[in-house]
Amino acid sequence: MAVDRRQLIIEAATQSFSKFGYKATTMDQVAKAANVGKGTIYTFFENKEDLFDVIISTLIKEMRTAAEEVIDDQASLRENVHRSIYRILEFRKEHQLTIKLFQEEREIGTPKVLEVIRRVEKAIISFIQLKLDLAMERGEIKTCNSELTAFVAVKLYVALIFDWERYHDPLSKEEIAKLFELYLFEGLSV
Repeated sequence: MAVDRRQLIIEAATQSFSKFGYKATTMDQVAKAANVGKGTIYTFFENKEDLFDVIISTLIKEMRTAAEEVIDDQASLRENVHRSIYRILEFRKEHQLTIKLFQEEREIGTPKVLEVIRRVEKAIISFIQLKLDLAMERGEIKTCNSELTAFVAVKLYVALIFDWERYHDPLSKEEIAKLFELYLFEGLSV
């Protein structure tokens, strides 16, 4: 059976980026982990950035799939937005690569990592924006700037899941859903 060297390289690079971060990962480490010569890597990938971009593209597709899997056609837009954003953020929290990238972003601020974080965030916002546009077409929600609303929704979730936990006990999924409903869909007016 033929060995898929490209896939071995991708898997080895993903492990290396997950363990050491983008900045500290070298092509020598990847070659050693994949059990290939360093030159073999360059037959498939132009450079480390190219290899990293392939891995991140795959990660974004997996994240999107995870979000799509929790959508229920019988549920309300509110429920589906909550489910999908929560699943995306759970995915982000569960995957070692994203954990390491967010750590590297905070601690080092590596430009390539900052670019990738923005790319991942943009993909999440675009996904939610599409759901909001569909809901507006169906008359389920008021007309709004769907990109801005998606941005606010994602940032609210990030704040409730990640930022809140730095100094407080974590909120349950139900508490987050109630707060999301209050702040985004109902507002604070009486």
